[in-house]
Amino acid sequence: MKETAYGKINLGLSVLGKRSDGYHQVDMIMQSISLADSITFVPAETFGVETDNPQLPCDGSNLMVKAAWAFAERTGQPVPYRLICIKRIFLAAGLAGGSTDAAAVLRGLNALSGCPLEQEELETLGAALGSDIPFCIRGGTQRARGRGEEMTVLPPAPRLDLVLVKPRDLGVSTAWVYGEIDRVDRRETADIDRVERAIRQGSREALLESMANDLEQVTLARYPRLQALAGELSRLGAEKVMMSGSGPTLFGIFPDRERAAGAGAELQENHLDIQIELAHTVQEE
Repeated sequence: MKETAYGKINLGLSVLGKRSDGYHQVDMIMQSISLADSITFVPAETFGVETDNPQLPCDGSNLMVKAAWAFAERTGQPVPYRLICIKRIFLAAGLAGGSTDAAAVLRGLNALSGCPLEQEELETLGAALGSDIPFCIRGGTQRARGRGEEMTVLPPAPRLDLVLVKPRDLGVSTAWVYGEIDRVDRRETADIDRVERAIRQGSREALLESMANDLEQVTLARYPRLQALAGELSRLGAEKVMMSGSGPTLFGIFPDRERAAGAGAELQENHLDIQIELAHTVQEE
């Protein structure tokens, strides 16, 4: 059995302040994209995880492992499978790579066990492991509130053709970014209601005009290299350039796949030190 684990971008992200539990109150719209990992479930006597990316640990720190053990504890079902994960989503990139893999594990184990848990129960189980996991279980276009786990399913957003870029040697601490956003005086805040209206209207133009990410004010200011890449995406024809999550991945939105492919090829020629992928938005299966 194989599960596809789609990555995500943020069409809008607003940080509303710090909560009493230490997390930040957020309001954001998350969107599945075609860049995806795949996870194959192979029957085995003992549980284990393998991956083709040597940078990804396969021990108890991996969210796939945590998800499997959480499912086993919740349902009392064994997990006699070896999980083989083919990684295509950039690591530590703001694209929910770890969260979507964990969500795929929960979906797969549930299906292989005869679906003992309803989808809402899977989302609750996932929320205890990571804020993005409930979104990744269903995917598509959703609005997330709270610390990111309170989901509202939205109509499908207009299709967007993307070029995703991430410097290979650049990692950004999510905790650091959220800590710094609290120190920004008179900062601009994304209007998530406006983004949702554009989606419900099915207006691509209104969507591009309304999209914004509060965390760019921190990450782009700290890393001029990202600012330069954003400028290059715009020069190559991107109608909109944004950062996903806390970064460092940037995505440029292009009028169509052909122009996205041309921009991606030119970037690849000019930069050997960045990861580049073409993608497009996708909806829940």
